Amino acid sequence: MAEKRTLFKKLVALVLAFGPGIFAIGYTIGTGSVTSMIVAGSTYGMQLLWVLLLSCFFSGILIHVYGNFTLITGETALFAFKKHLKWGKVMAILVIMGIALGQWNSLMGIMGISANIIYEIFAIYFPQISENKYEIVIVIAVSVTSILYALLLVGKYSFFEKILVIFVTIMGFSFLISLCMVYPLPVDVVRGLVPSIPEVPGGKMLVAAFVGTTMAAATFLSRPLFVKGKGWTVNNLKEQKKDAILAAILVFVISAAIMAVATGALFYDGKPVTQVLDMVNTLEPVAGKFALTLFFFGTLSAGLSSIFPILLIVPILIADFQSGELDTSSKQFKRITAFACLFALIVPIFGSNPVEMQILSQIFNVFVLPLVIIGILLLINNKKLMKGNKTGTWINIGLIAALFFSLIISYNGVLALTNYF
Repeated sequence: MAEKRTLFKKLVALVLAFGPGIFAIGYTIGTGSVTSMIVAGSTYGMQLLWVLLLSCFFSGILIHVYGNFTLITGETALFAFKKHLKWGKVMAILVIMGIALGQWNSLMGIMGISANIIYEIFAIYFPQISENKYEIVIVIAVSVTSILYALLLVGKYSFFEKILVIFVTIMGFSFLISLCMVYPLPVDVVRGLVPSIPEVPGGKMLVAAFVGTTMAAATFLSRPLFVKGKGWTVNNLKEQKKDAILAAILVFVISAAIMAVATGALFYDGKPVTQVLDMVNTLEPVAGKFALTLFFFGTLSAGLSSIFPILLIVPILIADFQSGELDTSSKQFKRITAFACLFALIVPIFGSNPVEMQILSQIFNVFVLPLVIIGILLLINNKKLMKGNKTGTWINIGLIAALFFSLIISYNGVLALTNYF
């Protein structure tokens, strides 16, 4: 018994030892990511695994570089853009506008999916509520939003971090255990690492959505603020690097697990997902109620883990632009997060398809990505600003490759949106 308690304590200590990387996981693996992975896995199998791998690799580099920049210079991203780059002020404003558009659009879909999932959990035990589904979904959405806003008013970095640790841990274990019950053929996993784009309507859109959710500009730009919030200094460069690598690896592993479960349970039976509960109704006969329940809680935790940081992102980016400091107790912070909470209720109230909204919103995220990469490339190669800390050749090569990749995906996103509208 004592050994079991010791093991449990070690596991809890390991989970709580997460650094600011937990925010990177929270931003990246939300309901938008889960939705994109499920739609991809159920429709194309493991064909887009290569996109996920590349996105996570470049994300790891960008998380690491943005964190290092702050530890060495003491400055945050958008404030440094404005202060040190010729067109930096314009770049910073465009980035804030682009991220606000992408993240708040995503927020609507996330709230729609999360409210529907909570409703379905209640409906399993209380079937009679099905007659008032619309009203109940709205009540759930308002209740969830109110609770999360109340948590935001606590206004402390350490508290935000603990909340996210809980959500992300439940999510990760839920999807990984589900993978043990439903999985794809190994040969399909290997084929998925060979670059190819599905030559069907919606294929280009899903590729852009993949990159939009796994290479989210919000993740990199918020990194400096959360690194400062953690209290790290230039003496924590090694911890910062390990935290960035761990975040990128976990994003890949959890996202790939979601795609793999959808492939094993849905793709082989020819059951693509187009609505929120398609994934539920088709998973149950294949995976059983236990796996279905796990997937339910995983998806719900993903939603809650992403709603929380998305509500934070716009006010902290504006604060970054203004002063380079994170102040979660200001009136500005409370007003903007309150507006974001109201914005989140649009999909539940108007009854739009949250799955489609999620995929569309992820595409908008890719358009600011090239600016975010160009900005940090210029900053980290400014010798005076970096105080003699030379940026390695491989880091520069990695960032240039990430820029090239982001430009291709942005062009792909333009084509996808043109075809859609």
